[in-house]
Amino acid sequence: MSDKAQRTIRIKWVRSGIGFSYHQKRIVQSLGLKKLNQEVERPDTPQIRGLVAKVPHLVTIVEAPTKPAWKLVPEYTIYPTQAVPSKPDETALESPVAQAEKIEAPAFPVAPVPSPAEESAGGAGDATTVKSGIERHAEIVRSAQEDSQPANPSGEENGSSAQSQ
Repeated sequence: MSDKAQRTIRIKWVRSGIGFSYHQKRIVQSLGLKKLNQEVERPDTPQIRGLVAKVPHLVTIVEAPTKPAWKLVPEYTIYPTQAVPSKPDETALESPVAQAEKIEAPAFPVAPVPSPAEESAGGAGDATTVKSGIERHAEIVRSAQEDSQPANPSGEENGSSAQSQ
């Protein structure tokens, strides 16, 4: 196809045909315009240019709308795969024992939650009392602190027996 066959123009109807002759209204209709402010795309031929020249006060030639910027960017980009050079190991592989030592124990030991039957059978208080989450957490923290305190070689408890003597 030649360049002339591919070229088109956009025509916009800008003014109403009221008060103008019947022939001018028919020219606007023959261009394919049905509503005011409508735009149509027609081939850029001398015949179409002649029709537009007959009613320049009713129609105008406008530029083709440009694509929005977000349409110009592709949705995704495919990059070729690149070979990554392998790095030599700087440290020797650790033994499974050394790897196990790296695993940290939890900060607070998790005590198993007793079932309601165990609470009622071995509970120190009334079997109908239910401890709140905060009370349960406080008990776990206290037991963890007691377990983590170092044993006193003399068998004294924080100087309380020294005061009683």
